[in-house]
Amino acid sequence: MKKIAISSFKGGTAKTSTTLHIGSALAKFHKKKVLLIDFDAQANLTTGLGYDPDAQDSMAPVLQGTKPIDQVIIPTCVKNLDLIPADTWLERVEVTGALAGNRYSHERLKEILKPLQYDIVIIDTPPSLCWLTESALIASDYSLVCATPEFYSIKGLQRLSQFIDSLSQRHMLKILGVTLSFWNPRGKTNDSFLEVVSGTFPGKLLETKIRRDIRVSEASIYGKPIFDTAPKSRAAEDYVALTKELLKRM
Repeated sequence: MKKIAISSFKGGTAKTSTTLHIGSALAKFHKKKVLLIDFDAQANLTTGLGYDPDAQDSMAPVLQGTKPIDQVIIPTCVKNLDLIPADTWLERVEVTGALAGNRYSHERLKEILKPLQYDIVIIDTPPSLCWLTESALIASDYSLVCATPEFYSIKGLQRLSQFIDSLSQRHMLKILGVTLSFWNPRGKTNDSFLEVVSGTFPGKLLETKIRRDIRVSEASIYGKPIFDTAPKSRAAEDYVALTKELLKRM
């Protein structure tokens, strides 16, 4: 079972869309049994798959030891693709209940995931270097870094690189790659941006880039992946190609 944490130091990098569509493509086109974990209290992945976060249990009671993980896993509209939703309780879960006094609380998610029977688990993390993000990275084999071609995303990459480097010295964690979204092939600063990414994460820049496409946002309104709502769109093509590239890297 491979575990991937989808990470970014700032919002607006298509982190959640990347999680949803890579997971969907793995299940739909590669027949993998996939579990998506929404580990962000904003719960965008949960709503993007058509669920109301307020009506579902999240990983919070599992982390606290009050509920087994199988009771919070729910099916999605995609065959072989399951979801653990998020809710607002996740935001401060580490300072409440059983986790509050546990000095090894960051290891809790890693232990919880061990018995699961999936081909791939993908964790959507918050856009910050918080307890949830650190726990997800410790629990994972790989980190997939999300970025966009703009200044603040570049600065976030540098901070995230230092954070992952520090964690990888204590835990088995590899950077799977850096994926770029909202890509404009004719962007004037593309070369400068790619140079910074390659310098920050040498050899990790993925060839496939996700082009800007309004159909990604439209798909989230329907609570379905873009492969169901606009299968011939350019973003759908890009996510299929990105998934193939990631499988080769794994």
